[in-house]
This record gives sequence, structure tokens and C-alpha cells, in this order.
Amino acid sequence: MPQHPQNTHASQLPAAAVQLNHTAVYASDRSLSAEFLAAILGLEVGAPFGPFLPVDLGNGVTLDYYEKRDEPIQAQHYAFLVPDEQFDGMIARLEAVGVTYYADPGHTEPGKINRLFGGRGAYFDDPDGHNMEIMTRPYIRP
Repeated sequence: MPQHPQNTHASQLPAAAVQLNHTAVYASDRSLSAEFLAAILGLEVGAPFGPFLPVDLGNGVTLDYYEKRDEPIQAQHYAFLVPDEQFDGMIARLEAVGVTYYADPGHTEPGKINRLFGGRGAYFDDPDGHNMEIMTRPYIRP
């Protein structure tokens, strides 16, 4: 089992100084998956960067789609905090391309949204089965 580094330094970066910059998203067809997500969220796909095809989320974070055809894609979960005034448009784009959305992460409530934490949210699958979530309010954590 990997050892976790011990905090032996008296000075440590404040949590606000650490930010996610990018993450790789495995896809069987990077163009199809990147274009799908960008279209639903109302974003654009960036220029290829080596083997990656980025979708810039606008807060300094990119999802870098990486094509992986030699083995099955392990589905992951990606949650997007979206402006309330753009939520309906995203739902309409899902409906327009025939993608079912759900109120719950287990996909048992098709065609419904949730109203968690005073906002609205929905889950849907991307072309490789990644469980995507759009939400207008962040989760309240204790």
C-alpha cells in the first residue's frame, strides 16, 4: 500500500492555493466525446494538445480527452456547476440529441431533475458511459 507523505513541514500551502488545472478523460473517440460535452454545456473544444483534446470549462480547468481504444473505458463521474440561467438550455440540448437525463446518479428517475440544496440538477451519460452531472448549486458539505 502506498505511503502518504507526512506533514512534517511547519509551513504548508493554504487550501485555496491548490487548484485543479486539468484532468484526462478517457474516451473511445476523443472528438466525439469532447464535442458531445461541449455541445451540451454550450462550450467549445480547444485545439489538440499532443494526444489530448481539451474542453475548457472557463474556470481555468480543462477536461483533456484522451483516446483509449485498446481496452474498455472505465466510467467515471464528472460534476459541473452551471449557471442557473443556462440549465434549461442544457436540458433542451440533451433532449434534442435524444439523451435521457435523470434526477439521480443511479439513473432511476428518467426525464426528471432534482432540486438539491435549493438548485436544480440532472445526470446523463456521455458516449462512453461517463456519468455526467449538471447542477446549479454546489453540494453543502458539513
